[in-house]
Amino acid sequence: MVRKTCLVCGSEKVKKIIDLGYHPFADTFVPESKADEADKIYPLVCDLCEDCGHVQTKYETNPLDRYSQIDYSYTSSNSAFARNHWEDYAKEVGEEIKLKPNSLVVEVGSNDGYLSEQFVKTGHRAIGVDPSPYMANLAKQRNVETIVALFGKNASEEIMKKYGKVDLIIANNVFNHADNPLEFVQSVNDILADEGAFVFEQPYWLITLKSGKFDQIYHEHVSYFTVRSASALLAKAGMRIESARVADYHGGSLRIVARKNKIEQQSQAVENMIKEEYDYGTFNLETYKKFMLKMYDERSRFMQRVYKIKENGDHIVAVGAPAKGNTFLNFYKLDNSLIDYVTDSSPHKKGKYTPASRIPIVGDEIFSKYEKVYALVLSWNIASQLKEILYKINPKIEFISPES
Repeated sequence: MVRKTCLVCGSEKVKKIIDLGYHPFADTFVPESKADEADKIYPLVCDLCEDCGHVQTKYETNPLDRYSQIDYSYTSSNSAFARNHWEDYAKEVGEEIKLKPNSLVVEVGSNDGYLSEQFVKTGHRAIGVDPSPYMANLAKQRNVETIVALFGKNASEEIMKKYGKVDLIIANNVFNHADNPLEFVQSVNDILADEGAFVFEQPYWLITLKSGKFDQIYHEHVSYFTVRSASALLAKAGMRIESARVADYHGGSLRIVARKNKIEQQSQAVENMIKEEYDYGTFNLETYKKFMLKMYDERSRFMQRVYKIKENGDHIVAVGAPAKGNTFLNFYKLDNSLIDYVTDSSPHKKGKYTPASRIPIVGDEIFSKYEKVYALVLSWNIASQLKEILYKINPKIEFISPES
């Protein structure tokens, strides 16, 4: 089904800005038992609302298909970098909002419970909400109670009935997954204590535009937030932004702290971020025409190099199996005829295949079998750490990328 109105303001003035062709669900890695089954694919297109500046996917997909048909493979504790980020996050957020001892914390999209566990360790009560039964089971092993559901009105009512008002609600890389973000934030407001805080973090759309890293666009990401669009959405539910900043995660994430509508005026820092978004042309259709042309040009040049490597009989192995890597692979039409393997350290991904491209996922040790091999880093946000590890396995690796 096609979305014809803005998910934030309801305007019909939504215009296509990005078209990446047909893609499967990016965060669904295929087990051996389903390797011969065809993937469901959908047009991956983004629209811009000319009234409020919100960016959203044009085509609806079933959220239960996205997270429950095949065991979800991403874990929030999948690397030392991620673990450090969430440990710092718990400390920083607790200090910023002055979280009192024994506060009730609800994490929406709690995944394997790693972040919730950090709040428990510092003397708080933490409840997770996640639609993946597989992830809820992993969280249970951390003693994090998890409600298996998509967050919204029903889940918030269950939380309110069982636990009462909530002091802190966190939603990291999940608020942008909501098919109904307005219901999401209204549900947050319903169960948030009067002095409570709502903190959410997700890739920052302005950084996506500046960097050209289009791969963070995929079906699971329904909304692509700017400070302007987040402010408009929160206002619909009677909330306002208290602070906003860029966190060093996923190549640059937008972290927002919001409160119930007691803030008389947004901070100058927030206003400055909105001004920067306007100044860059984030809400200008011409910006996206240039963005797409640059993507096509980079793809053409890179694929010429890939075909030359394969003509010479050499091998290419991709490094890292993040969801964004699948957007890259499928947009570039890089499948198992061109890429030998994708490597990843996660036991939840190894032994599976990338969606649509059907590239087998193995450990980094595969590099030791090659005399000459090219490496394409898909987890570009931790490229320097990965290269350091891989050079120890095979110092003859040659790294390639569309930018090099």
